[in-house]
Amino acid sequence: MAARALMFQGTGSDVGKSLLVAGLARAYARRGLAVRPFKPQNMSNNAAVTSDGGEIGRAQALQAAACFQAPHTDMNPVLLKPQSDTGAQIVVHGRVFGQATARDYHALKPRLLAHVRESYARLKSGCDLVLVEGAGSPAETNLRAGDIANMGFAEAEDVPVVLVGDIERGGAIASFAGTFAVLEHAERARIVGCIVNKFRGDVALFDEGRTAIEHWTKRPCLGVVPWFADASRLPAEDSAGLMARYRGDRAHVKIRVPHLPRIANFDDLDPLAALSGVDLALLEPGQALPGDCDIVVLPGSKATISDLAFLRAQGWDIDIAAHRRRGGIVVGLCGGYQMMGRSIADPEGLEGPPGSVAGLGLLAVDTVLAADKTLRTLDAADALSGHRVRGYEIHLGETSGSDAPFLRLDGRAEGAISPDGRAMGCYVHGLFANDAFAAAWFERVGKTLAAPADFEGRTERTLDALAKHLEAALDLDRVLGLAR
Repeated sequence: MAARALMFQGTGSDVGKSLLVAGLARAYARRGLAVRPFKPQNMSNNAAVTSDGGEIGRAQALQAAACFQAPHTDMNPVLLKPQSDTGAQIVVHGRVFGQATARDYHALKPRLLAHVRESYARLKSGCDLVLVEGAGSPAETNLRAGDIANMGFAEAEDVPVVLVGDIERGGAIASFAGTFAVLEHAERARIVGCIVNKFRGDVALFDEGRTAIEHWTKRPCLGVVPWFADASRLPAEDSAGLMARYRGDRAHVKIRVPHLPRIANFDDLDPLAALSGVDLALLEPGQALPGDCDIVVLPGSKATISDLAFLRAQGWDIDIAAHRRRGGIVVGLCGGYQMMGRSIADPEGLEGPPGSVAGLGLLAVDTVLAADKTLRTLDAADALSGHRVRGYEIHLGETSGSDAPFLRLDGRAEGAISPDGRAMGCYVHGLFANDAFAAAWFERVGKTLAAPADFEGRTERTLDALAKHLEAALDLDRVLGLAR
């Protein structure tokens, strides 16, 4: 029997489609179905390395975990990684395909649809149910020509669509009605129901709202999903909500993270924020680094050289130097590690005009960017404590120097630690999700904390809770019956 499929599209961006798909995936997988997530096109600098050695959006990796599956490039065949306000790196089947401006990318979309359909066919052949996530909204009719992310894909593969709206931002009834109003007749016919997401308060108070949605759309309202308070315990897809995510409302160890324009793989911060006694917050443009900060984390970046220039423009380089003089700790992850060195060279112009820039000089290392991207999962060991570190690498360039190693990987040095032990960095993502390493590391830098957060276990428990949350809000048998 061929796998069934159901697609979830939004009345706008950030309506909660990713978490909805993750929760439904876990719920149906718990029922014994072989479920797979699929997002034809994603735009995010938060990526994960896959079992087949490529990269996909972090949200699809979370959805794969919800299905009890290893992430695979077929789950997100086209990934756009913004490098500037008008251009992005294009990743196809997990590998760099090229770079394009927004205008040029639209011309590429018909060519990319074949790759999308190829991945979808492979994925569908090995499971019972495919849950497809759209991108943005089908109401963006200016993007409809050649679309591969929403209705263009749904029509190409004859997939029914559930429309999801976010009541948290207001205007939910109008967003459903307006989306239907701008769609073509054949597109409206493809929609089989609506879901209202992120409701706060007594759901019964929205009974008239459900009736209004059904009146304007002529489609059943499949349910009203209450606000899921533990959503922040799961990795976020994009950086739009990071300020609300990392508020810094606990006081013991104060960690600050410069909010870079092209911040990438920022889920590295989640295990730190989850630790009891950690006050982690983003440093926003115009803010100075507080004098009582204990640790500065320089995060990953999709455009390391331009983000380093932005960091300097904010005066954060001066703040970080003063922080070091006060005995503070600085940790760099991936692009942040590159920034901490003596220099970054881009001879091929991969991130902009060819050239070289001075780094922050916190580590005696130098980086040369190169076209071949490193993509791999790994097992390493802390060079000092010996604790195992599981994570992944996803970066351009090679870094070398004379400082002591931070980690040991396959018998070689990985990363660097300054002679005084107050500055360190490496390419490994997921570093602080390793509980034993995290506990030893905080103790080593003089910041002993309570028991580790069991971050991976917490994610699993949260996915189970999300599945139960949706089971209470939606008739899952009815939703499954809409798939075909």
